[in-house]
Amino acid sequence: MHPSPCPLPQGKREGRGSGEGVVEMNWFHRLSWAVHLARYSSTGLNEKNAASDPFAQFKRWYEDPAVQQGMFEPTAVALATVDAKGRPKSRMVLLKGHDERGFVFYSNYKSAKGRDIARRPRAALLFYWPELGRQVRIEGSVLKVSPSESDAYFATRARGSRIGAWGSEQSAVIDSRTKLEEDVRHIEARFAGGAVSRPPYWGGYRLVPELFEFWQGRIDRLHDRLRYRRVKAGWVRERLSP
Repeated sequence: MHPSPCPLPQGKREGRGSGEGVVEMNWFHRLSWAVHLARYSSTGLNEKNAASDPFAQFKRWYEDPAVQQGMFEPTAVALATVDAKGRPKSRMVLLKGHDERGFVFYSNYKSAKGRDIARRPRAALLFYWPELGRQVRIEGSVLKVSPSESDAYFATRARGSRIGAWGSEQSAVIDSRTKLEEDVRHIEARFAGGAVSRPPYWGGYRLVPELFEFWQGRIDRLHDRLRYRRVKAGWVRERLSP
């Protein structure tokens, strides 16, 4: 988990790993550390201020102006899957929608992640917002969204991105960048300025949550962790030890 802030000597701090030695602390480092410490010292996450519904709690955190306006890519999320041999894989994707049905992202269905999901339709998402000392884990089953929903999203993508979806055999070994660019030129010529339809092997997935964990960093590593588990009657909220 995230390292715990502690007071630092003026001018210097020790390296975090063995053998890193001593690193000079300039004004920027001291200011950054002060802001970081202030985040950890802020109001934590407790049962009184947390929503009883995990979707509502996620919306509260995700729509925080510090996330939507302060992050370079607020929709970025780590997606973890497992392959046919049980080996975990993780990569960053972009969140393209979320509601009480689940969390939507798009990909090539023939990609490595697509093959993993086809064999084992379960996955985990991880949002991490270090400036706020927060992260959210979400686990659940994965389904394809409807073709009409994929079509609607695909139509919003830039033309170059739509062409790229046709030109890239995602996750396949290719000879060179030159070969990729040649394939893309052939696709451009094929559509010749006309509408670019969605490839049948490209579309959306929806992760249907069965578990949420909201993590708020606190000083001395006494972090707040609230877990929501789906049960027949709804959701059970539990506090986890840090």
